[in-house]
Order: sequence, then structure tokens, then C-alpha cells
Amino acid sequence: MGADFGYRGKGLGLPEEGPGAIAPLGRRFGALFIDWTLCMLIAYGLFARGDQQAAGNWALGIFLVMSLLTVGTIGCTPGKRLLRIRVVAEDGGRLGFGRVAVRTVLLVLAIPALVWDRDGRGLHDRLARAVQVRM
Repeated sequence: MGADFGYRGKGLGLPEEGPGAIAPLGRRFGALFIDWTLCMLIAYGLFARGDQQAAGNWALGIFLVMSLLTVGTIGCTPGKRLLRIRVVAEDGGRLGFGRVAVRTVLLVLAIPALVWDRDGRGLHDRLARAVQVRM
């Protein structure tokens, strides 16, 4: 049924397995869970003063800043680092700050991250011309 496009990442020139291959969705969701938990702990402990709704709002802002700073400098958030994932440009280089900002803002909006292409990249990664790969 349908055309065979090969493995995920083949069209981007990435290897099928090992370092540099597209990161699996399970790992990516795990990294997002770790990052969100970290942001909630920071928000709850430092800013919200016991208000859970305020903690969620603060966590979103903390997630935005954390993603901008960490992906923009070292190419991965703490959760991605723990699960050995790196965000790189489609050509394998580092993302510039503008592309990191576009990717992060779209990720915070959540809807673009839920729309995937055949390589498993969210719309936020496609528009920023980024790809999440294994380290």
C-alpha cells in the first residue's frame, strides 16, 4: 500500500541506525517528559508558591527559556542529553539562534509538534529545518 520511501531519515541522507540516525519517537517523548518535569519542579519550587495552575504557566515560560538556551548553545535540552538525542540542522551543523527560536516557539504552541512527516519530524522541526538525531 503506497510507495516505499525507505527508512526514516533516508531522504535527509541520515544513517538508518546508530549515531546520526533519526531519534526514535519514544526517546523524544521521554526527553520531553523529563524536560517538562524539570520545568514544573523549578516553577513549583521557585515561582508558584504552592499554586499548581501558576506552576503550569511558569513552567511553560521556563521551558521556553530552557529550550532557547540549551538547544541554541549545546544542541540539546537536559532530557535530550540524558536520552542521547541532539537537535541539528538538516545538513548536520548547528542551528542558528533564529532557527532555534522558531523551533522553540512552535514547540511551545504544541500543535505543530503533533503534525509529523514521513521521517517522524514535527512541523516545528521542518519549519526550522532541524532534525533530532541519536548521539
